[in-house]
Amino acid sequence: MTETTDGGQSRWKDRMPSDRAWKPRMGVGRKARAAEQDRAAGGRLARAVDLGEGQYARASIALRLYRSTRRIRAYLRWSQEGETQERYIGEVDAATRAANLAQAWKMARAAGYVTTEALPPGSWASSPASRAVMSANKGRDTKPEKLLRSALHRHGLRYRVGVRPIPDLRRTADVVFSRARVAVFVDGCYWHGCPEHHRPAKKDTEFWHEKIAKNQARDADTNKVLSEAGWLVIRVWEHEDPEQAAQKVVKEVTSRRDAPAAAPSALQVEREKPRPLRPSAPNIGADDRRSREQS
Repeated sequence: MTETTDGGQSRWKDRMPSDRAWKPRMGVGRKARAAEQDRAAGGRLARAVDLGEGQYARASIALRLYRSTRRIRAYLRWSQEGETQERYIGEVDAATRAANLAQAWKMARAAGYVTTEALPPGSWASSPASRAVMSANKGRDTKPEKLLRSALHRHGLRYRVGVRPIPDLRRTADVVFSRARVAVFVDGCYWHGCPEHHRPAKKDTEFWHEKIAKNQARDADTNKVLSEAGWLVIRVWEHEDPEQAAQKVVKEVTSRRDAPAAAPSALQVEREKPRPLRPSAPNIGADDRRSREQS
């Protein structure tokens, strides 16, 4: 609510609003700015500008102080086809930046400038919020993976990241020690059905139960195939202490490097067998061609 003087006029007409009413904090990163906008709008999906044909742009609110009028104005900004678009929303008059952002988002929604992002046709997610959470899950370089890799690096180990232990097998390990033939997988507690921390979904229970079961079956098959090819598979749950997990990996990698080379398995021999060369066409010389023409 706008503060007023005894005469009933807005104090902002008489003096400049404070910086805390509109100015962002210095040194705030991009993620923190996005989180600030999410809170003010009521969620990330509530910041959508409908571009048509099921396409949305993520918008943000910019607050600007116009010193000539001593007023704070709010603008809606988004990107479309590589260009920044901007629309004037109106004036805001709260005492803090957070309150002014929330006020501006309400004005933008009331004017129909923004909407809540809808689910695309055929989506398996139960809600837009669920889809946003699942889409944010990384397939690589997750926090548990990075913590484990840092611990392994401190122990002096060097490794490959996100590669297939067997090139023609579509199984990608998180950390690979090629010389020692050790493949490390960092498994998420939900996606791989951790016996300690997995909690079944309350919505679409049958769908998620089947999906987790397929992941577990794929994990078991990966373990079997790699083991038959002479690899040691180490699986680390995301909840495990990274230092303890690293010590286990270090022990196995070191022992396999120091051990004498074992005879390759039948599957390993078959996979590493060189492919036969394709036979080349016979080369008919000039004399042969002439003799054939004369006959």
